[in-house]
Formats: sequence, C-alpha cells, structure tokens
Amino acid sequence: MKKVLTLTIMALAIIFTSEINAQDFSGMDKSPADIASYPSSYKVADKLIKVVYSRPQLKGRALSQLAPENKVWRTGANEAAEITLYKDMMFGDTSVKAGTYSLFTIPGGSEWTVILNSKLNQWGAYSYDESADVARAKASVSMGEDSLEAFSIAFKEVDGGVHMVMGWGTTRAAVPFSLSM
Repeated sequence: MKKVLTLTIMALAIIFTSEINAQDFSGMDKSPADIASYPSSYKVADKLIKVVYSRPQLKGRALSQLAPENKVWRTGANEAAEITLYKDMMFGDTSVKAGTYSLFTIPGGSEWTVILNSKLNQWGAYSYDESADVARAKASVSMGEDSLEAFSIAFKEVDGGVHMVMGWGTTRAAVPFSLSM
C-alpha cells in the first residue's frame, strides 16, 4: 500500500511539473524595448529623465517609410514611447511639470516636432489625441557619420541642460531639456 501511494505521489508530481514547464512564452520581440535615461550612468539613482521605448530596425527600408514626414509617429515601435520627468523641467521653451507622458514626434526634413502628451498606455499613434498635448518643442535635425540600424535614444549634455537625441539611419534629431527656473 505504501509503495502504491508513493508511486501515485511521484506520478502526480511528474504530471504537475511537466505542466509548469509546458507554459508558452513568446519569442523575442522584433522591436525590443529599451530605456534611455539622464544621467545615463547606472550608478546614479537620482535620474532627471527616463524614456521607455521600442527599437524598430530599418531592415533595408527608408526612415521615411517607417516614420513619415509631417505625420504623428509613436517615436519607436509598438506602444507609444513614454517619458518620465522626475523634476519640473523646461522642454524647449515650455515649462513642464514632473510626471510621465507619452512621447510622439512629427518628423520633418530640417526639424522634428516632439510632443509630450498626457494620455498614457497608447498603442502606436492610432489613438493620438492632440487635445491631450502638454507641450511641443522643435528638435533640430542633423546627419550623423554612422548609420544606426535600430532606432535609438541617448542624452547629450550641453550648456544649460541636456539634449535628448533620437537617431535612426544617419538622421539625428535633438530636443532640449533643462531644469525649470
């Protein structure tokens, strides 16, 4: 009787263990999520800005196919990018309160319009609502020497603040941030 009970318990354990191991997990996203922050050092816990975004790849396509000029773009792939300001800041010429915002852009030839929007958890720019815009700033566009296959965001210190630089292919768009006075 003890042997039958032991075998039954072992059989049940194997069945339940295989059920746990049989879970389906999705594969790697084609446009993986990433985070850019300022200051960028992982050793600095007191961040001023953090951007969570997905990184689409060019894969032989033109930037204008993926982020068309003069159209609102989600600033990456998948969900609209989200930016968190941990302190009140100047975004271009506009004072913006600390908080989390959706980040949209309108690409253009010589400048991009960068938008902070109060509506969070948006998929793409499909439900973008201009009436929820908190602020817009102009980003100057330049050309980089190296071509970036994956859309990327980084921060660059400048006199009086920091520029959030968005790069893809050889295009670079830099939008200014500084602490509110």
